[in-house]
Amino acid sequence: MSINLKILTISKALAQMEAGTLTSVDLAKAYLAEIEKKNGDINAYREVYTDVLEQAKQADAKRGRGEGGLLLGIPFAIKDNITIAGRIVGASSKILENYVAPYDATVITKLKEAGAIFIGRVNMDEFAMGGSTENSAYGVTKNPHDTERVSGGSSGGSAAAVAMDGALAALGSDTGGSIRQPASFCGLVGLKPTYGSVSRHGLMAMGSSLDVIGPVTKSVEDAEIIFNIISGNDKRDSTTLVDSESVIGDSLDRPLRVGIMPGMLSMGGIHPAVVSNFNVSVELLKKTGCEIKEIDLPHIKYSLAVYYIIMPAEVSSNMARFDGVKYGLKKNGATGIEDYLETRGVLLGREVRRRIMLGTYVLSAGYADQYYNKANYVRDLIRKDFEKAFADVDVVLTPTAPTPAFKIGEKIEDPIQMYLEDIFTVTANLVGLPAMSVPSGFTEIDGKKLPLGIQFSAPHMREDVLFTIGKKFETARDQV
Repeated sequence: MSINLKILTISKALAQMEAGTLTSVDLAKAYLAEIEKKNGDINAYREVYTDVLEQAKQADAKRGRGEGGLLLGIPFAIKDNITIAGRIVGASSKILENYVAPYDATVITKLKEAGAIFIGRVNMDEFAMGGSTENSAYGVTKNPHDTERVSGGSSGGSAAAVAMDGALAALGSDTGGSIRQPASFCGLVGLKPTYGSVSRHGLMAMGSSLDVIGPVTKSVEDAEIIFNIISGNDKRDSTTLVDSESVIGDSLDRPLRVGIMPGMLSMGGIHPAVVSNFNVSVELLKKTGCEIKEIDLPHIKYSLAVYYIIMPAEVSSNMARFDGVKYGLKKNGATGIEDYLETRGVLLGREVRRRIMLGTYVLSAGYADQYYNKANYVRDLIRKDFEKAFADVDVVLTPTAPTPAFKIGEKIEDPIQMYLEDIFTVTANLVGLPAMSVPSGFTEIDGKKLPLGIQFSAPHMREDVLFTIGKKFETARDQV
Protein backbone atom coordinates (compact mmCIF):
# COMPACT_ATOMS: atom_id res chain seq x y z
CA MET A 1 0.00 0.00 0.00
CA SER A 2 1.05 3.60 -0.57
CA ILE A 3 1.86 5.61 2.57
CA ASN A 4 2.64 9.32 2.52
CA LEU A 5 5.59 9.23 4.89
CA LYS A 6 6.28 12.94 4.44
CA ILE A 7 3.22 14.00 6.43
CA LEU A 8 2.93 10.97 8.71
CA THR A 9 3.15 11.58 12.46
CA ILE A 10 2.97 9.20 15.42
CA SER A 11 -0.62 10.12 16.25
CA LYS A 12 -1.71 9.75 12.60
CA ALA A 13 0.03 6.38 12.25
CA LEU A 14 -1.48 5.06 15.49
CA ALA A 15 -4.96 6.22 14.45
CA GLN A 16 -4.66 4.44 11.11
CA MET A 17 -3.39 1.25 12.73
CA GLU A 18 -6.22 1.30 15.27
CA ALA A 19 -8.71 1.77 12.42
CA GLY A 20 -7.20 -1.17 10.55
CA THR A 21 -6.22 0.82 7.47
CA LEU A 22 -2.52 0.41 8.22
CA THR A 23 -0.43 -2.31 9.84
CA SER A 24 2.92 -2.18 11.57
CA VAL A 25 4.31 -4.42 8.84
CA ASP A 26 3.08 -1.99 6.16
CA LEU A 27 4.80 0.85 8.00
CA ALA A 28 8.05 -1.05 8.53
CA LYS A 29 8.19 -2.08 4.86
CA ALA A 30 7.66 1.52 3.75
CA TYR A 31 10.53 2.79 5.89
CA LEU A 32 12.82 -0.08 4.90
CA ALA A 33 12.14 0.70 1.22
CA GLU A 34 13.15 4.34 1.74
CA ILE A 35 16.31 3.27 3.57
CA GLU A 36 17.18 0.89 0.74
CA LYS A 37 16.71 3.70 -1.76
CA LYS A 38 18.45 6.56 0.09
CA ASN A 39 20.84 5.38 2.78
CA GLY A 40 23.65 4.50 0.40
CA ASP A 41 23.97 8.21 -0.38
CA ILE A 42 22.85 9.78 2.92
CA ASN A 43 24.71 7.37 5.27
CA ALA A 44 22.27 7.86 8.14
CA TYR A 45 22.22 4.22 9.29
CA ARG A 46 25.23 2.40 10.64
CA GLU A 47 23.17 -0.78 10.78
CA VAL A 48 19.62 -1.76 9.80
CA TYR A 49 18.42 -4.60 12.01
CA THR A 50 17.54 -7.88 10.33
CA ASP A 51 14.47 -8.48 12.51
CA VAL A 52 12.54 -5.28 11.77
CA LEU A 53 9.67 -7.07 10.02
CA GLU A 54 9.52 -9.66 12.79
CA GLN A 55 9.25 -6.87 15.36
CA ALA A 56 6.43 -5.36 13.27
CA LYS A 57 4.60 -8.69 13.02
CA GLN A 58 4.73 -9.03 16.80
CA ALA A 59 3.31 -5.52 17.17
CA ASP A 60 0.43 -6.36 14.82
CA ALA A 61 -0.22 -9.55 16.77
CA LYS A 62 -0.39 -7.59 20.04
CA ARG A 63 -2.83 -5.13 18.48
CA GLY A 64 -4.92 -8.04 17.23
CA ARG A 65 -5.10 -9.39 20.77
CA GLY A 66 -6.27 -6.04 22.03
CA GLU A 67 -3.02 -5.29 23.78
CA GLY A 68 -2.15 -1.61 23.95
CA GLY A 69 1.01 0.46 23.85
CA LEU A 70 1.37 4.18 23.34
CA LEU A 71 3.92 3.56 20.56
CA LEU A 72 2.77 0.14 19.39
CA GLY A 73 4.34 -0.52 15.99
CA ILE A 74 6.03 2.89 15.65
CA PRO A 75 9.48 2.56 13.95
CA PHE A 76 12.41 4.30 15.68
CA ALA A 77 16.03 4.97 14.76
CA ILE A 78 18.43 4.90 17.71
CA LYS A 79 21.66 6.85 18.02
CA ASP A 80 24.76 4.64 18.12
CA ASN A 81 25.59 5.54 21.74
CA ILE A 82 22.40 4.19 23.37
CA THR A 83 22.53 0.54 24.39
CA ILE A 84 20.08 -2.12 23.21
CA ALA A 85 20.73 -5.54 24.77
CA GLY A 86 22.31 -8.01 22.36
CA ARG A 87 22.89 -5.44 19.63
CA ILE A 88 26.07 -3.67 18.54
CA VAL A 89 26.59 -0.16 19.91
CA GLY A 90 29.78 1.56 18.84
CA ALA A 91 29.46 5.34 19.26
CA SER A 92 30.67 5.50 15.61
CA SER A 93 34.22 4.79 16.82
CA LYS A 94 36.78 2.23 15.70
CA ILE A 95 37.68 1.53 19.32
CA LEU A 96 34.20 0.05 19.95
CA GLU A 97 33.74 -1.68 16.63
CA ASN A 98 31.39 -4.68 17.03
CA TYR A 99 30.92 -4.09 20.77
CA VAL A 100 27.66 -5.78 21.82
CA ALA A 101 25.60 -4.09 24.52
CA PRO A 102 24.89 -6.30 27.56
CA TYR A 103 21.74 -4.45 28.65
CA ASP A 104 19.00 -2.07 27.56
CA ALA A 105 19.25 1.62 28.29
CA THR A 106 16.34 2.78 30.44
CA VAL A 107 14.91 4.77 27.52
CA ILE A 108 15.00 1.61 25.40
CA THR A 109 13.19 -0.36 28.10
CA LYS A 110 10.49 2.31 28.17
CA LEU A 111 10.15 2.37 24.38
CA LYS A 112 9.89 -1.43 24.32
CA GLU A 113 7.18 -1.34 26.98
CA ALA A 114 5.32 1.22 24.86
CA GLY A 115 5.52 -1.12 21.84
CA ALA A 116 8.04 0.72 19.66
CA ILE A 117 10.05 -1.18 17.06
CA PHE A 118 13.69 -0.46 16.29
CA ILE A 119 14.82 -0.13 12.69
CA GLY A 120 18.53 0.27 13.42
CA ARG A 121 21.33 2.33 14.89
CA VAL A 122 22.31 5.59 13.24
CA ASN A 123 25.53 7.44 12.59
CA MET A 124 26.93 10.18 14.84
CA ASP A 125 30.07 12.14 15.55
CA GLU A 126 32.46 9.77 17.32
CA PHE A 127 31.47 9.57 21.00
CA ALA A 128 29.11 12.50 20.29
CA MET A 129 32.02 14.92 19.83
CA GLY A 130 31.20 17.22 16.94
CA GLY A 131 28.56 19.34 15.29
CA SER A 132 28.44 17.92 11.77
CA THR A 133 28.74 14.08 11.93
CA GLU A 134 31.96 14.53 9.96
CA ASN A 135 33.84 13.09 12.95
CA SER A 136 32.27 9.64 12.58
CA ALA A 137 34.83 6.92 11.91
CA TYR A 138 32.40 5.61 9.28
CA GLY A 139 31.89 8.63 7.06
CA VAL A 140 29.82 11.80 7.15
CA THR A 141 26.03 11.71 7.20
CA LYS A 142 24.69 13.96 4.44
CA ASN A 143 21.75 16.33 4.70
CA PRO A 144 18.69 14.95 2.85
CA HIS A 145 17.81 18.51 1.76
CA ASP A 146 21.19 18.96 0.06
CA THR A 147 23.65 16.07 0.03
CA GLU A 148 26.58 18.45 -0.36
CA ARG A 149 25.86 19.71 3.15
CA VAL A 150 26.13 18.28 6.65
CA SER A 151 23.14 16.97 8.58
CA GLY A 152 24.46 18.52 11.80
CA GLY A 153 25.76 16.76 14.85
CA SER A 154 26.41 14.94 16.88
CA SER A 155 22.97 13.34 16.32
CA GLY A 156 23.22 13.86 12.57
CA GLY A 157 22.22 10.30 11.79
CA SER A 158 19.12 10.59 13.97
CA ALA A 159 17.98 13.74 12.16
CA ALA A 160 18.86 12.51 8.68
CA ALA A 161 17.06 9.20 9.24
CA VAL A 162 13.81 10.98 10.05
CA ALA A 163 14.26 13.68 7.37
CA MET A 164 14.84 11.10 4.62
CA ASP A 165 11.74 9.15 5.76
CA GLY A 166 13.88 6.33 7.11
CA ALA A 167 12.11 6.33 10.50
CA LEU A 168 9.07 7.99 12.02
CA ALA A 169 11.10 9.21 14.99
CA ALA A 170 14.57 8.89 16.46
CA LEU A 171 16.40 9.16 19.74
CA GLY A 172 19.52 11.28 20.02
CA SER A 173 21.65 12.69 22.81
CA ASP A 174 22.30 16.37 23.46
CA THR A 175 25.40 17.65 25.29
CA GLY A 176 25.68 21.12 23.77
CA GLY A 177 23.05 21.18 21.03
CA SER A 178 23.50 17.73 19.48
CA ILE A 179 19.77 17.13 19.05
CA ARG A 180 18.59 20.68 18.37
CA GLN A 181 21.20 21.74 15.79
CA PRO A 182 20.79 18.72 13.46
CA ALA A 183 17.01 19.00 13.86
CA SER A 184 17.28 22.62 12.70
CA PHE A 185 19.53 21.71 9.77
CA CYS A 186 17.15 18.94 8.66
CA GLY A 187 13.81 20.73 9.19
CA LEU A 188 12.66 18.75 12.24
CA VAL A 189 11.67 19.19 15.87
CA GLY A 190 14.46 18.41 18.33
CA LEU A 191 13.88 18.33 22.09
CA LYS A 192 16.60 18.61 24.74
CA PRO A 193 14.76 17.82 27.99
CA THR A 194 15.54 19.17 31.45
CA TYR A 195 18.75 17.65 32.79
CA GLY A 196 17.73 14.72 34.98
CA SER A 197 14.23 14.35 33.55
CA VAL A 198 15.32 11.43 31.34
CA SER A 199 17.56 8.65 32.58
CA ARG A 200 21.10 8.46 31.18
CA HIS A 201 21.45 4.81 32.18
CA GLY A 202 22.67 3.09 29.02
CA LEU A 203 23.91 6.26 27.33
CA MET A 204 27.66 6.37 26.70
CA ALA A 205 28.75 9.36 28.75
CA MET A 206 30.41 12.36 27.14
CA GLY A 207 29.82 15.20 29.60
CA SER A 208 28.05 13.77 32.62
CA SER A 209 26.65 17.07 33.87
CA LEU A 210 25.49 18.04 30.37
CA ASP A 211 24.21 14.92 28.57
CA VAL A 212 20.49 14.38 27.98
CA ILE A 213 18.62 11.89 25.76
CA GLY A 214 15.77 13.30 23.69
CA PRO A 215 13.64 12.79 20.56
CA VAL A 216 13.91 14.00 16.97
CA THR A 217 10.48 14.13 15.34
CA LYS A 218 8.37 15.72 12.62
CA SER A 219 6.03 17.54 15.00
CA VAL A 220 5.95 19.06 18.46
CA GLU A 221 3.13 16.69 19.39
CA ASP A 222 5.32 13.68 18.55
CA ALA A 223 8.14 15.06 20.69
CA GLU A 224 5.69 15.46 23.56
CA ILE A 225 4.42 11.89 23.19
CA ILE A 226 7.93 10.46 23.31
CA PHE A 227 9.09 12.68 26.16
CA ASN A 228 6.17 11.62 28.33
CA ILE A 229 7.13 7.98 27.76
CA ILE A 230 10.91 8.15 28.27
CA SER A 231 11.01 10.64 31.16
CA GLY A 232 10.85 9.84 34.86
CA ASN A 233 12.94 8.83 37.84
CA ASP A 234 15.29 5.88 37.48
CA LYS A 235 17.01 4.22 40.44
CA ARG A 236 19.89 3.28 38.12
CA ASP A 237 20.66 6.95 37.45
CA SER A 238 21.13 9.00 40.61
CA THR A 239 20.91 12.26 38.63
CA THR A 240 17.31 11.69 37.56
CA LEU A 241 14.79 13.92 39.28
CA VAL A 242 12.38 12.38 41.77
CA ASP A 243 8.66 13.04 41.51
CA SER A 244 8.77 15.62 44.28
CA GLU A 245 11.16 17.71 42.16
CA SER A 246 8.69 17.98 39.30
CA VAL A 247 7.33 21.46 38.78
CA ILE A 248 3.60 22.05 38.91
CA GLY A 249 3.32 25.03 36.63
CA ASP A 250 0.72 27.73 36.44
CA SER A 251 -2.02 27.69 33.84
CA LEU A 252 -0.89 28.29 30.28
CA ASP A 253 -4.35 29.40 29.20
CA ARG A 254 -3.12 32.97 28.84
CA PRO A 255 -0.80 34.96 26.54
CA LEU A 256 2.69 33.50 26.82
CA ARG A 257 5.57 35.88 27.48
CA VAL A 258 8.51 35.42 25.13
CA GLY A 259 11.89 36.89 26.03
CA ILE A 260 14.27 38.04 23.30
CA MET A 261 17.69 39.70 23.37
CA PRO A 262 17.82 42.25 20.52
CA GLY A 263 21.59 42.72 20.73
CA MET A 264 22.13 39.00 20.22
CA LEU A 265 21.45 39.21 16.48
CA SER A 266 23.97 41.97 15.90
CA MET A 267 27.01 39.97 16.95
CA GLY A 268 29.21 38.62 14.19
CA GLY A 269 28.92 35.27 12.50
CA ILE A 270 25.14 35.04 12.18
CA HIS A 271 23.90 34.38 8.65
CA PRO A 272 21.57 37.11 7.30
CA ALA A 273 18.91 34.50 6.52
CA VAL A 274 18.92 33.40 10.16
CA VAL A 275 18.43 36.99 11.35
CA SER A 276 15.59 37.57 8.88
CA ASN A 277 13.90 34.29 9.75
CA PHE A 278 14.14 35.02 13.47
CA ASN A 279 12.45 38.39 13.02
CA VAL A 280 9.67 36.80 10.96
CA SER A 281 9.22 34.16 13.66
CA VAL A 282 8.84 36.84 16.33
CA GLU A 283 6.07 38.46 14.29
CA LEU A 284 4.33 35.08 13.92
CA LEU A 285 4.43 34.59 17.68
CA LYS A 286 2.86 38.01 18.16
CA LYS A 287 -0.01 36.89 15.91
CA THR A 288 -0.62 33.89 18.19
CA GLY A 289 -1.13 36.28 21.10
CA CYS A 290 2.32 35.97 22.64
CA GLU A 291 3.76 38.97 24.42
CA ILE A 292 7.32 39.78 23.31
CA LYS A 293 9.55 41.22 26.02
CA GLU A 294 13.17 42.30 25.88
CA ILE A 295 15.36 40.65 28.50
CA ASP A 296 18.97 40.85 29.59
CA LEU A 297 21.16 37.84 30.27
CA PRO A 298 24.44 39.61 31.06
CA HIS A 299 26.64 36.53 31.41
CA ILE A 300 25.29 34.52 28.47
CA LYS A 301 28.13 35.85 26.29
CA TYR A 302 30.51 33.64 28.26
CA SER A 303 28.50 30.45 27.68
CA LEU A 304 30.54 29.09 24.80
CA ALA A 305 33.87 29.65 26.59
CA VAL A 306 32.52 28.05 29.76
CA TYR A 307 31.14 25.09 27.84
CA TYR A 308 34.42 24.42 26.04
CA ILE A 309 36.19 24.19 29.39
CA ILE A 310 33.67 22.11 31.34
CA MET A 311 32.78 19.73 28.51
CA PRO A 312 36.37 18.65 27.62
CA ALA A 313 37.14 18.25 31.32
CA GLU A 314 34.27 15.79 31.67
CA VAL A 315 35.22 14.14 28.38
CA SER A 316 38.77 13.48 29.60
CA SER A 317 37.37 11.72 32.65
CA ASN A 318 34.70 9.70 30.84
CA MET A 319 36.99 8.58 28.02
CA ALA A 320 39.56 7.07 30.39
CA ARG A 321 37.74 3.73 30.31
CA PHE A 322 38.22 3.27 26.56
CA ASP A 323 41.77 2.00 26.67
CA GLY A 324 41.67 -1.49 25.15
CA VAL A 325 41.82 -3.05 28.60
CA LYS A 326 38.59 -2.17 30.34
CA TYR A 327 36.69 -1.45 27.09
CA GLY A 328 37.41 -1.44 23.40
CA LEU A 329 39.66 -3.00 20.83
CA LYS A 330 43.38 -3.27 21.49
CA LYS A 331 46.48 -2.54 19.44
CA ASN A 332 49.61 -4.40 20.50
CA GLY A 333 52.87 -2.56 21.16
CA ALA A 334 56.26 -3.68 22.47
CA THR A 335 55.28 -2.90 26.08
CA GLY A 336 52.14 -2.40 28.13
CA ILE A 337 52.34 1.38 27.91
CA GLU A 338 52.85 1.15 24.15
CA ASP A 339 49.73 -1.02 23.94
CA TYR A 340 47.86 1.82 25.58
CA LEU A 341 49.38 4.56 23.41
CA GLU A 342 48.84 2.62 20.19
CA THR A 343 45.25 1.79 21.06
CA ARG A 344 44.11 5.30 21.95
CA GLY A 345 46.35 7.03 19.43
CA VAL A 346 45.13 4.98 16.46
CA LEU A 347 41.57 3.91 17.26
CA LEU A 348 40.29 7.24 18.58
CA GLY A 349 39.60 10.01 16.07
CA ARG A 350 41.24 13.41 15.91
CA GLU A 351 38.42 15.39 17.53
CA VAL A 352 38.10 12.91 20.40
CA ARG A 353 41.83 13.11 21.07
CA ARG A 354 41.71 16.92 20.88
CA ARG A 355 39.00 17.11 23.53
CA ILE A 356 40.72 14.61 25.81
CA MET A 357 43.89 16.71 25.69
CA LEU A 358 42.00 19.97 26.28
CA GLY A 359 40.17 18.44 29.22
CA THR A 360 43.31 16.99 30.74
CA TYR A 361 44.98 20.38 30.46
CA VAL A 362 42.20 22.39 32.16
CA LEU A 363 42.12 19.87 35.02
CA SER A 364 45.88 19.68 35.47
CA ALA A 365 47.71 20.90 38.56
CA GLY A 366 48.10 24.65 38.49
CA TYR A 367 45.39 25.19 35.88
CA ALA A 368 42.23 23.79 37.46
CA ASP A 369 41.59 26.99 39.43
CA GLN A 370 42.39 29.18 36.45
CA TYR A 371 40.08 27.35 34.05
CA TYR A 372 37.78 24.62 35.37
CA ASN A 373 36.84 26.13 38.74
CA LYS A 374 36.37 29.59 37.24
CA ALA A 375 34.18 28.14 34.49
CA ASN A 376 31.93 26.51 37.08
CA TYR A 377 31.66 29.84 38.91
CA VAL A 378 30.54 31.60 35.70
CA ARG A 379 28.19 28.69 34.96
CA ASP A 380 26.40 29.50 38.21
CA LEU A 381 26.16 33.18 37.24
CA ILE A 382 24.51 32.18 33.95
CA ARG A 383 22.06 29.99 35.85
CA LYS A 384 21.11 32.90 38.10
CA ASP A 385 20.61 35.14 35.05
CA PHE A 386 18.03 32.69 33.71
CA GLU A 387 16.28 32.40 37.07
CA LYS A 388 15.88 36.16 37.09
CA ALA A 389 14.68 36.26 33.47
CA PHE A 390 12.08 33.55 34.02
CA ALA A 391 10.46 35.68 36.69
CA ASP A 392 9.32 37.93 33.81
CA VAL A 393 8.98 35.58 30.81
CA ASP A 394 7.81 32.03 30.12
CA VAL A 395 10.35 31.19 27.42
CA VAL A 396 13.52 32.62 25.91
CA LEU A 397 13.66 32.69 22.11
CA THR A 398 16.80 32.48 19.97
CA PRO A 399 17.77 31.02 16.61
CA THR A 400 18.82 27.39 16.98
CA ALA A 401 22.01 27.76 14.96
CA PRO A 402 23.85 30.81 13.58
CA THR A 403 23.84 29.40 10.04
CA PRO A 404 21.89 27.02 7.81
CA ALA A 405 23.52 23.65 7.17
CA PHE A 406 27.04 24.26 5.90
CA LYS A 407 28.90 22.34 3.21
CA ILE A 408 30.72 19.13 4.00
CA GLY A 409 34.39 19.93 4.62
CA GLU A 410 33.76 23.67 4.96
CA LYS A 411 34.60 23.91 8.67
CA ILE A 412 36.18 20.62 9.67
CA GLU A 413 39.73 22.02 9.52
CA ASP A 414 38.81 25.00 11.70
CA PRO A 415 37.71 23.81 15.17
CA ILE A 416 36.91 27.35 16.36
CA GLN A 417 34.44 27.92 13.52
CA MET A 418 32.91 24.53 14.22
CA TYR A 419 32.57 25.24 17.95
CA LEU A 420 30.87 28.58 17.19
CA GLU A 421 27.98 26.62 15.67
CA ASP A 422 26.99 25.81 19.28
CA ILE A 423 26.67 29.45 20.34
CA PHE A 424 22.88 29.40 20.87
CA THR A 425 22.50 25.85 22.15
CA VAL A 426 25.19 25.23 24.81
CA THR A 427 23.57 27.47 27.42
CA ALA A 428 20.61 25.16 27.98
CA ASN A 429 23.01 22.30 28.75
CA LEU A 430 25.13 24.39 31.10
CA VAL A 431 22.05 25.48 33.06
CA GLY A 432 20.09 22.22 32.68
CA LEU A 433 17.09 23.89 31.05
CA PRO A 434 14.70 22.20 28.61
CA ALA A 435 15.03 23.59 25.08
CA MET A 436 13.42 22.72 21.78
CA SER A 437 14.17 23.54 18.15
CA VAL A 438 11.15 23.97 15.89
CA PRO A 439 11.30 24.37 12.08
CA SER A 440 10.75 28.02 11.19
CA GLY A 441 11.13 28.18 7.44
CA PHE A 442 13.68 27.86 4.65
CA THR A 443 16.33 29.85 2.89
CA GLU A 444 17.49 29.19 -0.66
CA ILE A 445 21.23 28.81 -1.22
CA ASP A 446 22.78 27.52 -4.46
CA GLY A 447 19.34 26.55 -5.70
CA LYS A 448 18.54 24.38 -2.68
CA LYS A 449 15.95 25.10 0.02
CA LEU A 450 17.69 24.72 3.37
CA PRO A 451 15.69 24.48 6.62
CA LEU A 452 16.01 26.93 9.50
CA GLY A 453 14.93 26.56 13.11
CA ILE A 454 14.16 28.65 16.17
CA GLN A 455 14.85 27.57 19.74
CA PHE A 456 12.57 27.93 22.76
CA SER A 457 14.13 27.55 26.24
CA ALA A 458 11.92 27.20 29.34
CA PRO A 459 12.44 26.93 33.12
CA HIS A 460 13.44 23.60 34.68
CA MET A 461 10.82 20.86 34.25
CA ARG A 462 8.59 23.13 32.17
CA GLU A 463 8.55 21.07 29.00
CA ASP A 464 4.81 21.76 29.02
CA VAL A 465 5.58 25.39 28.17
CA LEU A 466 7.75 24.30 25.24
CA PHE A 467 5.05 22.01 23.87
CA THR A 468 2.33 24.64 24.24
CA ILE A 469 4.21 27.45 22.50
CA GLY A 470 5.74 25.05 19.97
CA LYS A 471 2.29 23.93 18.82
CA LYS A 472 1.09 27.54 18.63
CA PHE A 473 4.08 28.41 16.48
CA GLU A 474 3.60 25.38 14.19
CA THR A 475 -0.02 26.38 13.58
CA ALA A 476 0.89 30.00 12.81
CA ARG A 477 3.78 28.94 10.56
CA ASP A 478 1.65 26.52 8.55
CA GLN A 479 -1.04 29.14 7.96
CA VAL A 480 1.35 31.54 6.24
